[in-house]
Amino acid sequence: MDEQSEIQPQPTSILHTLGEEIIRIITPVSICMLLVVLLVSILNNDDNGLGGFGSNISTLASIAYSEDSSDSTWDKFKGALLNSLVFVGVVTVVTFILVLLFYWRCTTFLKYYMGFSAFLVLGFVGGEVAVFVVKALSIPVDAVTFMVVLYNFTVVGVLAVFMGKVGIFVKQGYLVVIGMLVAYWFTLLPEWTTWVLLVAMALYDLAAVLLPGGPLRLLVELAISRDEDIPALVYEARPVSNPDLVPSSRVAERRVWRDRSRAESDSNGNLGASSSSNLNVGDVSGNGSDQSERIVRVDSELSAPLIQQPPVGSSEDFALEGIGLGSSGAIKLGLGDFIFYSVLVGRAAMYDFMTVYACYLAIIAGLGITLMLLAFYQKALPALPVSVLMGVLFYLLTRLLLETFVVQCSTNLLMF
Repeated sequence: MDEQSEIQPQPTSILHTLGEEIIRIITPVSICMLLVVLLVSILNNDDNGLGGFGSNISTLASIAYSEDSSDSTWDKFKGALLNSLVFVGVVTVVTFILVLLFYWRCTTFLKYYMGFSAFLVLGFVGGEVAVFVVKALSIPVDAVTFMVVLYNFTVVGVLAVFMGKVGIFVKQGYLVVIGMLVAYWFTLLPEWTTWVLLVAMALYDLAAVLLPGGPLRLLVELAISRDEDIPALVYEARPVSNPDLVPSSRVAERRVWRDRSRAESDSNGNLGASSSSNLNVGDVSGNGSDQSERIVRVDSELSAPLIQQPPVGSSEDFALEGIGLGSSGAIKLGLGDFIFYSVLVGRAAMYDFMTVYACYLAIIAGLGITLMLLAFYQKALPALPVSVLMGVLFYLLTRLLLETFVVQCSTNLLMF
């Protein structure tokens, strides 16, 4: 057998590296949830005299209704539903404003806005959380040292997330910290408002990504049509593609939609529309080339390819685009997903740890199901609905059924 026949091209499919990709996403998500659970356990413990900082805060998520323990269950549900509708409505309006700013190419403004938001989270929310952690754990530190450390931590974090001049693990670590801080802040909301808000955000995520006029879908399609990155807080797993198969000089060639876009621009005279609701998978032949490329075409003027399939025997990799997959082939997960996953387990931690375990397993199972769907459908998918809905369901089942069963078994000295 000659040397050439021994070298077989490796399969280039997301399924080939799905296990590694799942681990690279599940690990930071799990770390973020663990940190939130620890914060809830430390700061929301009445024994430390803190009672959870800001436990009576009034925010946008509770502006329409202020929950009181004396209210009836029905009143709490109606008020929580009203709070959630207001919050989702504001998020929807803000997202459409971001789409317009991105459409008008105000990318620099958006980056500065995101950087300022990260600075506020790390500097002010992070500083306040750190103060209460120091007090709860009786950590000896003076005010000057604390402020110097906090300032450096905040500035380095903003630069790491938005400047791209540091190692990828530093950037990923700061993204996890930002997600943890925001998630803990959400756990301070009233109980009914928190649970209804989680379900409402899961449904919003589903509509915003999959509906033809959804703001997140418009944002992704616009970014693809311009070959630009969306200025947002997005966690991207480290690329796992084989460097021997995909030289770094060919990374820029992975975005293969531009030739197709130019061709359609000549025939239709308009790019960027996204009003169609049907997605068709077709084959496009290159200019004078035998290579076939599979793309996902939106049935209006915009062509948003999803995958470049190499021919048999070729050593070229393919690129998956969208909100769920990066141009390097690595899976991307919005920081909002980190936040609401962690809010769910953080709220469960206020009840007991058996519920935390059940919710954690449900979230990870839902995330795995979402990643499997991403591998098969190869299109932008929302990451919240499956995980959050499964987490809420397991929370209710554990609290209403499993806990009663376990308590009864323990009372009657039964082992299982």
